[in-house]
Amino acid sequence: MEAHKEEVSRIAERVQAFQRSSTPFRIYHGSTLSTRESVRQRDQIIDTSRLNHVIRFNKQEKTVLVEPNVSMDALVDATLREGLLPKVVMELPNITVGGGFAGTSGESSSFRFGLFDRSMRGIEVVLGNGEIVWATGDREDPHRDLFFACAGSCGTLGVVTLLEMELIDAQPYVELEYRAVGSVKEAVAVLQEAEQDSSVDYIDGILYSMKNGVIMIGKLQAEPIQDCVQSFDKPSDPWFYLDAEQILKRIENGEKSYKQSVPIKSYFFRYDRGVFWGGGIAFKYFCMPFSNLTRRLLDPYMYSRTMIHALHRSGISSQAIIQDLGVPYESAEAFIKWTDEKTGFWPLWLCPVKPPPRDECSFSMANVGPDKTVLDVGIWGMGPKDSRRFVALNREFEAKVAELGGIKCLYAHAYYTEDEFWRIYDEQKYTGLRRKYHAGSLPSIYDKVKVDLQGVAGPHSVRQQETWGEWTSRSFWGTWPFGGLYGVASATKGLVVESDFLLKK
Repeated sequence: MEAHKEEVSRIAERVQAFQRSSTPFRIYHGSTLSTRESVRQRDQIIDTSRLNHVIRFNKQEKTVLVEPNVSMDALVDATLREGLLPKVVMELPNITVGGGFAGTSGESSSFRFGLFDRSMRGIEVVLGNGEIVWATGDREDPHRDLFFACAGSCGTLGVVTLLEMELIDAQPYVELEYRAVGSVKEAVAVLQEAEQDSSVDYIDGILYSMKNGVIMIGKLQAEPIQDCVQSFDKPSDPWFYLDAEQILKRIENGEKSYKQSVPIKSYFFRYDRGVFWGGGIAFKYFCMPFSNLTRRLLDPYMYSRTMIHALHRSGISSQAIIQDLGVPYESAEAFIKWTDEKTGFWPLWLCPVKPPPRDECSFSMANVGPDKTVLDVGIWGMGPKDSRRFVALNREFEAKVAELGGIKCLYAHAYYTEDEFWRIYDEQKYTGLRRKYHAGSLPSIYDKVKVDLQGVAGPHSVRQQETWGEWTSRSFWGTWPFGGLYGVASATKGLVVESDFLLKK
């Protein structure tokens, strides 16, 4: 804790210096799972990358104090050693605690606990004037409004430096039941039924088409099902979504449902290898055969840490549609049918999310009714190569979700105009909080999440701020297959550096 205080004091002093000189700044975390570009101007940043420690457990209260740059896999390892687990664990191991809190993050336990930020009891924040405050959701807390508004506002109200998180008792296995569904309507019915079962701990689903999908219902277990344990984290293991598809075929051939036990950590990060089904898109990009052999040979490149790095460095992220879009249950069938007609993207991920009470909403959930479960639909695929068509499709998604009374997770690219954005979110409340907590030197949330649409008039447009050399380099590496090759090479370098670091450590 003493080392933490020293680091936070250093951060606060730097924030004060920026305020005195009226210098705008951003927060640099050292890594990102967002599809947006990272910070480039390193002389105008607050570097929080060293805030990556689990500080202290309170086993009686079942809480932990944790710094924002602790990754999900490090958090799970630490809590398991104490016989505890986070209430919500995001499915990719390199998502951080701070990223999950400041973004909009949910997982298969969110039907019960809500988004990841709902697990927090309190946060330490360095305000825009360098003051350090502790904010909680307690009604008598003078910073209660800051506590809820920081959640989902992408680090634009202050620098979060410590979080107190609620935990639950751990078990070593998840008993996972797979139930086949033949329509979106049936999928919603199975999800709603499972939500009412108090013995259920985890729920999510995969739709492979409008008429073919599987809902997976998990229960924490002390002992595994005999001779039926499956892991998903070794090179010889199947990718989770492919294994689920094979189980679905087995169910369709006569079995009512299927159960298997999954080790708890392997369950949490079951989508890591292949990054859901993004790895299959990578195989298509390089025109490579997609088989058990090739997946095993290329296994080191198929984890989220490597694939997300390659996605950014290759420039391919600017062509990818990677979105989590939440809609009310009653709109799910219409939205998924519309998505199929517009993109033909399959599979789709389904994850129900419990909404917060009206007066405890995060920034991103403020327009969601408190009595309506939100169905998160995960959509991942390659969009049109033509920039105009790509932007138009993304804007159509945003408009459709707004029309259906849903939400868009703001970790991803956003294509709203400023007027459209503030018709969805509460601008008056947000700007009032920025004034109250001296956050004017930080970018606004709209400035942070918006896509720079300058230069999208055509596939050969040049952004005004780029030099000719920068544009030619970007254009070269952005073409097939050079962008992908560059991303793989960069990711390979990252693997070597990380391996060397771990060996030395």
